[in-house]
Amino acid sequence: MPLTTAKSEATRELLVSTALRLFRDVGYEKTTMRAIAAEANVSTGSAYYYFASKDDLVHELYRTLQEEHRALALPLLREGRNLGELLKVVLNTGIDVMGPYHDFGSSFISIAIKPSATTSPFGSESAVARARAISLFRHAVAMSRPQPPLAIRNDLPELLWYTYMAVTLFWVYDSSPGQTRTRRLIDQAAPLISKLVILSRLPVVRKIVEDVVQLIHGTRR
Repeated sequence: MPLTTAKSEATRELLVSTALRLFRDVGYEKTTMRAIAAEANVSTGSAYYYFASKDDLVHELYRTLQEEHRALALPLLREGRNLGELLKVVLNTGIDVMGPYHDFGSSFISIAIKPSATTSPFGSESAVARARAISLFRHAVAMSRPQPPLAIRNDLPELLWYTYMAVTLFWVYDSSPGQTRTRRLIDQAAPLISKLVILSRLPVVRKIVEDVVQLIHGTRR
């Protein structure tokens, strides 16, 4: 890696880590790009060169976490395992990569839930990052055996991503040592979800799943 590239990457990482610390310590609203630059010991102009706003710093965290999540999860996914086993892998590795940011979790939730927030994982500004995250669940679904019913197979990865968002919210407020309660939730929920997917072959269950999918699609309009 060229020296200039390595230095640029180090500066980006420094700005992100500094911003996260300030978001946690003084709050997102009170943190300015000028303060982030000063704390990181770089010029304000340099900070804006890398990130146009502090929202961009949060999106950079999304991107970094997703790449780390994929790098950790993909080698552990084995074709032929049932969906519950693969889902455990994806959810647990997601918690693994988020672990160092647990102290920032509640602050992030307070930022993301605001209606005008561009940092929301459900917003249009996060569309690319969201699609990248859903693709990991799509990979897990494709490798699972038996395969989910065809009627729900295309929509299932997105439904699993929403499950991941719910687990993440639980993790944010989990004060148990090492967030062990979240791990137990994953261990219990993943097999249950796998069973429900198999049961979706039954007309009555499939209708419920289809209704959930339509509800999610309807909220995008």
